[in-house]
Amino acid sequence: MKILSVASALPPRTYSQQEITAALTRIWADQLPRPALLQRLHANCGVSNRHLTLDIDHYEKMTGFGDANTRWIEAAVEFGGEAVRKAVAAAGLAMEDLGAIFFVSVTGIANPSVDARLVNTLGLSRNIKRIPIFGLGCVAGAAGLARAADYVRAFPKQYAVLLSVELCSLNWQFGDASTANMIATGLFGDGAAAVILAGDKTPQEGMNLPGSALRIIDTRSVFYPGTEDTMGWDISEDGFRILLSPNVPEVIKANLRGDMDAFLADHSLTRSDIASWIVHTGGPKVLQAIETTLELPPDALKASWNSLNNIGNLSSASVLMILEETLRENRQPVGSYSVLSAMGPGFCSEFLLLQW
Repeated sequence: MKILSVASALPPRTYSQQEITAALTRIWADQLPRPALLQRLHANCGVSNRHLTLDIDHYEKMTGFGDANTRWIEAAVEFGGEAVRKAVAAAGLAMEDLGAIFFVSVTGIANPSVDARLVNTLGLSRNIKRIPIFGLGCVAGAAGLARAADYVRAFPKQYAVLLSVELCSLNWQFGDASTANMIATGLFGDGAAAVILAGDKTPQEGMNLPGSALRIIDTRSVFYPGTEDTMGWDISEDGFRILLSPNVPEVIKANLRGDMDAFLADHSLTRSDIASWIVHTGGPKVLQAIETTLELPPDALKASWNSLNNIGNLSSASVLMILEETLRENRQPVGSYSVLSAMGPGFCSEFLLLQW
């Protein structure tokens, strides 16, 4: 199984963290007894800029969850389609070559699902297998890649595409002045990413395409019982309200090292054998907890920190964008190993062992 290409698509509207903080301070003026708290929370998110689906002044004009979700569908098709087009072109394929499309998102809902709508707009095969996945949150980029790898392992003559679209800003809750929601409005951004995978018996699998170099050797999912309240959504008539426990770093410290070591040991590897780490941008405290728990060398998560600073946390799309940057900027010697990892609601982890 080989990763043929990775491509991303970001909304054209870019705002600095200061601009977003100022707009939300104004919108929440009657609900914030201490505006400085919002400013401090946003400043501590490690984010300088974000791409937003809408003009920043339009968010408060939305009329409710239905309006926000309609805009999510429209934008998901637009930016998701752009990411898939770019990934398919980079892989040297045609749309009808794709045998399956895996679609992951946790920021909106649609029926027919977004992948179905893309069959029409992109000209995908009428026989394509569609696998929409909702609810995995931030871990879905890694988990979706692992499930797509399972598919091409079972169907080695086929190609599959994983598409992640997360438009987090469309879930800003202006009636919720909780600390968790204020952090979320300072941390999460909008974007899409697509990955093309090739089975072992496809012609392109054996080609050395400019954007490809990585094979998926193995994957592992780990679920942590009793952690349902650690992260997720509280879904109501107002839409998706963030659930974000401050205990996330503690869950990481208690579990990640042992789970990672066991995964690598199955391949007679240790953490010191890993040439690069492709890790989801959970936020400063999450990245710090990962660095400490795995005893990573300085700058091991530089790409994750840079992504967080430049575009924010894009939920499931973030780790795929870091994968894209790794293929472009941080290639490793042939035969060396990398690990792609993310965590998310459940609470759970997903690991992929990759080889150059």
